[in-house]
Amino acid sequence: MKLVTNKQNLQGTIVVPADKSISHRSIMFGAMAKGKTTIHNFLRGEDCLSTLEAFKALGVPIEDDGAVIQVHGQGLEALKSVDSPIDVGNSGTTIRLMMGILAGTPFTTVLTGDASLNKRPMARVMDPINQMNGQISGFQHTQFPPITIQGSPHLKPMTYEMPVASAQVKSAILFAALQAEGETVIVEKESSRNHTEEMIRQFGGSITVEEKTIRVKGPQSLTGQTVIVPGDISSAAFFLVAALICKDSQIQLTNVGINPTRTGILDIIKEMGGLLELSEIDEQNQSATITAQASELKSCTIGGAIIPRLIDELPIIALLATQANGRTIIKDAQELKVKETNRIDAVANELTKMGACIEATEDGLLINGPTPLHGANVTSYGDHRIGMMLQIAALLVEEGEVKLDQAEAVSVSYPDFFTDLMTLLPGGAV
Repeated sequence: MKLVTNKQNLQGTIVVPADKSISHRSIMFGAMAKGKTTIHNFLRGEDCLSTLEAFKALGVPIEDDGAVIQVHGQGLEALKSVDSPIDVGNSGTTIRLMMGILAGTPFTTVLTGDASLNKRPMARVMDPINQMNGQISGFQHTQFPPITIQGSPHLKPMTYEMPVASAQVKSAILFAALQAEGETVIVEKESSRNHTEEMIRQFGGSITVEEKTIRVKGPQSLTGQTVIVPGDISSAAFFLVAALICKDSQIQLTNVGINPTRTGILDIIKEMGGLLELSEIDEQNQSATITAQASELKSCTIGGAIIPRLIDELPIIALLATQANGRTIIKDAQELKVKETNRIDAVANELTKMGACIEATEDGLLINGPTPLHGANVTSYGDHRIGMMLQIAALLVEEGEVKLDQAEAVSVSYPDFFTDLMTLLPGGAV
């Protein structure tokens, strides 16, 4: 696909897609709960639809009229066994969180995915849940999908110190803990996004969080709720950066989720001198309108406790750093290696092709800026966030074409990304 290049003066307002993490969990909690769960502003990207279809396969009645989704939950005990493997596509969130949900069922389930997902390691979820008397195994005794979950109705509580900061691992354990007899304690390495903890409370469950220690007593019963999904800050991040690095640009993004465990990118943009304004703040739904404009940027060091708060935004932050004055250091981000692709290498490889001065390290990136970018043939590696990042990078290219291989990956989280970008261009056209 030929990308849009050499554009300045981006202007307009974007309504970004709904939050991916909350959309996944709204279906999961609705399926686990008893009673009707009504979901507004659900993200109909491929990953979240994989979660929806998975629970339909497990016998959960789900209605979708295109505007509102209704999940008629009857509790975990009402889930039904499936004869064939459930295909979750490219969704790591679906497969990892469902391991925790299905661990306590009285039947066996096989979860599989596409070629990319089936190369992603699952041991860091399998191992702790198996410590809870779960019986989860990978393909031919490996840590890779297809994953077989031999349900164990007698899950045991445990105390678990997280070796890495991961909301997916934490959430899978929490889902298992809700079914175990007794108190499970999770000690986080660094605080990661807390949507699962908040939704346990929202659905009538009980959970205690004190700094990095989380306590859940099981078994618990949940009750259906109404969920209004805010816009995804991870999707908003691409247009925030576009406004910051394209001359004479100002972009407004409405109804963006600003859960404090997800707003690391806003802190980094401010540290780098980026001009941001938050307005129309809705504290109950943790959302706001965010306006960004072209800025003079400076380098910074990104590492430690902030990494879990911006892990999915690091590819686009790396692009931002190529246009900042000085050397930006991204460290403590080993988690990027086990995303849809090895995002550390992918970001370094593709931006280097376009002329960036960027170097991959064991746990992050070293980026010198500002550097002009030029045309190149690049690839998303089948990773939606790499694909969108490369299109924003292409806006800076004054000479040459940028051709993106596997551009279709963007539809995983943002099906209308390229269309929305067009609305911001001068005249609304390439």
